Amino acid sequence: MLLWTRIVLVGLICLSLVSSGMGCGPGRGYGRRRHPKKLTPLAYKQFIPNVAEKTLGASGRYEGKITRNSERFKELTPNYNTDIIFKDEENTGADRLMTQRCKDKLNSLAISVMNQWPGVKLRVTEGWDEDGHHFEESLHYEGRAVDITTSDRDKSKYGTLSRLAVEAGFDWVYYESKAHIHCSVKAENSVAAKSGGCFPGSSTVTLQDGTEKAVKRLQTGDRVLAADDDGNPIYTDFIMFIDQDSTTRRLFYVIETDSGQKITLTAAHLLFVGRNTTEGERMSAIFASQVQSGQKVFVFDSERSRLEPVTVKRIYTQEHEGSFAPVTVQGTVVVDQVLASCYAVIEDHDLAHWALAPVRLAHWVSSLLFSSQPRVSAQNDGVHWYSKILYQLGTWLLDSHSIHPLGMSVFSS
Repeated sequence: MLLWTRIVLVGLICLSLVSSGMGCGPGRGYGRRRHPKKLTPLAYKQFIPNVAEKTLGASGRYEGKITRNSERFKELTPNYNTDIIFKDEENTGADRLMTQRCKDKLNSLAISVMNQWPGVKLRVTEGWDEDGHHFEESLHYEGRAVDITTSDRDKSKYGTLSRLAVEAGFDWVYYESKAHIHCSVKAENSVAAKSGGCFPGSSTVTLQDGTEKAVKRLQTGDRVLAADDDGNPIYTDFIMFIDQDSTTRRLFYVIETDSGQKITLTAAHLLFVGRNTTEGERMSAIFASQVQSGQKVFVFDSERSRLEPVTVKRIYTQEHEGSFAPVTVQGTVVVDQVLASCYAVIEDHDLAHWALAPVRLAHWVSSLLFSSQPRVSAQNDGVHWYSKILYQLGTWLLDSHSIHPLGMSVFSS
């Protein structure tokens, strides 16, 4: 246990140094990047991300109206932040009620507003709606949406206010009218909010003896097909699952190639694609949700024993029960014959691999000390504690653009 403690402390210190080095000096929170001096305001009627509000890439589907008498009313929490002005024209306190995620983003935005315009506060004109004043299936009925202005109601500030809301982490921001900005968040327990980065348990990997094995059946020490830093096939040790959930249904992207291979993974998982350079086809890891038809992924050619770039034919989504996020010593893994990263949520594969160095070191030490013991299955369902710590550090130290929007609340429950 003492060995693990020392290893983890070293890892956290190293991650902090790397992440703070990526920042732009001190600010609100050590190592956090400051807003650029000149924010790019949203244009009137612009929304970010550039997809419909109730889709997976934004705030997710409508989950049903919450009333004061419903069981879900306990999901709402009052916001008494004195740095926010609540219009509360109904005089019922309804505008102060919202989900915890919405409250967190709103409080963060309130600080940004005061920093941007000293003496000005954030103003909420609409929050939870219990009276049916909004269109059908509005997220206001779930306490997941707010309409906001500045306290001085200076309309020239609203474009910048929209940008500040994006930076504060709202899942969808819309410069909806000249009178207000609309912001919304994912549901606390939605498929979208819990997507993280995983493969379905039924996906397969290739073992060193050439046999296929379901991801969910991997055991510590299994040697699986992966790729080295130069993109050459290599067999490497499976260490553990950094996230494992055997029962929850989640939405996965299915990326199908011209030659028929299909890899199924969550939106926030990193997948290697080809980029043309002067030196030829180079590998680059991007989020699965960013992969487009026509791009090339890397497929294992068993006859030539190498990874070949193959064109993506189409992309669609499927729901699967169970999800597993395996980690290997190499940091890569070939799943259903397609090369993927072991990492997700953070857009930088190399940074994620570096941050998991203590885990690889612990595995190496354990292999030396207990090499004669039989292989055991990975840990029980749940997110590994070390992964939780790294994710939390990432949200503190990294720019919000470095984190996939569907990974933001992966550890919220």
